[in-house]
Amino acid sequence: MASTKIKKNDADKLLQLVSFKIGEEEFGVDILSVHEIIRMLQVTKIPNSPSFVEGVINLRGKVIPVVDLRSRLRMDKVEHNQQTRIIVVEINERTIGFIVDEVKEVLRIPENITEPPPDMVSGIDAEYITAVGKLDDRLLILLDLEKVFSLDEIENLKEMKA
Repeated sequence: MASTKIKKNDADKLLQLVSFKIGEEEFGVDILSVHEIIRMLQVTKIPNSPSFVEGVINLRGKVIPVVDLRSRLRMDKVEHNQQTRIIVVEINERTIGFIVDEVKEVLRIPENITEPPPDMVSGIDAEYITAVGKLDDRLLILLDLEKVFSLDEIENLKEMKA
């Protein structure tokens, strides 16, 4: 009689995410791509930059381009407040800051409570979304940071800080 190994199934696989809000929508990104979360800093504007680029910040001697995630996702712009944060991430070996309305929490959710995104989610292009997580009384939109920007745009952001 041959023995069979029991494989760990997807129900056992946990996604570790940083969740944040933009407007009423809650988003999540893989915690491994997040370097740090900081309070809003003075952003230096860069002439002729794309509309979604706020400018650059000096973070402990390192110049980092900062993107308004609201603008990038084609959501209405709002004034920054006490809850506004910059999430510093690495995308394709480039460090970029994302401005979000509020950082919520670090979550560990089972992969099996997520499902592929519908064609349109709250007006946000589904191409940016890896999945939608169904938590108790809320939905969590999981963003694919590598798809939020094209490689050309990431290169342009790199040149911006030079």
